[in-house]
Amino acid sequence: MRRRLERLASMAPSILQCSVGAALAWFIAREFLGHPRPFFAPIAVVICVGVAVGRRVRRTAEMVAGVSLGIGVGDLLVAWIGSGAWQIALVVALAMAIAVLLDEGGVFALQAGTSAVLVATLLPPSGVGGLQRMVDALTGGLVALAMVALLPADPVALVHRRGRVVLDELADALEGAAQAIASADLSLAGDCLDKARGSQKAVEDLRAALVSGREIALISPLHWRARGRLARYQAASTPLDHALRNTRVLLRRTIAALRDREPMSPELPDRLRGLAEATRLLRDELAAGADPVRARRGALAVADGLRASGSRHAGISTQVVAAQLRSIIVDLLVAAGTGRAAAAAALPAEAGPGDSG
Repeated sequence: MRRRLERLASMAPSILQCSVGAALAWFIAREFLGHPRPFFAPIAVVICVGVAVGRRVRRTAEMVAGVSLGIGVGDLLVAWIGSGAWQIALVVALAMAIAVLLDEGGVFALQAGTSAVLVATLLPPSGVGGLQRMVDALTGGLVALAMVALLPADPVALVHRRGRVVLDELADALEGAAQAIASADLSLAGDCLDKARGSQKAVEDLRAALVSGREIALISPLHWRARGRLARYQAASTPLDHALRNTRVLLRRTIAALRDREPMSPELPDRLRGLAEATRLLRDELAAGADPVRARRGALAVADGLRASGSRHAGISTQVVAAQLRSIIVDLLVAAGTGRAAAAAALPAEAGPGDSG
């Protein structure tokens, strides 16, 4: 119940935008445009705003274009072949096929099909009815954009909620790997890997939130100043994705090393914990809108600690773990604002098979 209430609270701005916008679109289309039943106007608002994070401007364009296509095809065919079961099948198939050929947007094809159904069943073509429905859809789309601009969600808070999940999952995975290695716990390593495998959805949610957040900051004058903070999250999103992927590889090879009883560096758990702490620092500094200086220092401290390591007697899986550790350090430094070349240069040269490090 707590999670559901949190989800409701996070979606409350979109619900408010949908409800207010639907009523406003109906009022405008009915009272100012004189349309007797302008149901496409409020429908357009709900579809264009929605309760999910996404591309609202694109959805608006797809909505208007889809309604126009569906109505156009429906009006032409129904006026010619009449209305009935097989006519509905033909009208819907043709409208959706044309929509798919023109664009891959899901809303476009869906609206083309549903609009064709309405024309073929409830709203047979009559005079300027088709044009009115297109205008209603456009009215609803414009009202939807106005709702996003005038009653906007906080784009930074939206992105931070998704970013916090990504960073927490990365920190937990690194912490879990450290604990599994320190205690030689094969079962714990497997549990951490299973949990880390679900982290890709968090990354996808962050990317969707970034799209929506940038759109809100572009449309709404109230949040133009948020662009700089959103840019930091945008720059961090790809290296954080890489860090999670590299952490999953590290966990898989940790399982193999523990299963094969390969000797592992006693300093490795502390380095992984250091990276987990740097990840949490990055989370807090991004949330505060600050330059992530402490996160960079934390990752660099782990990189400096690698200078004392050696790999003369390391097994294959242990060598992979060491390589992934280096990659995660670079990923975190890049996520914290360091250039990739500078981040790679911060690492010591890798020890050869016969070197002591």
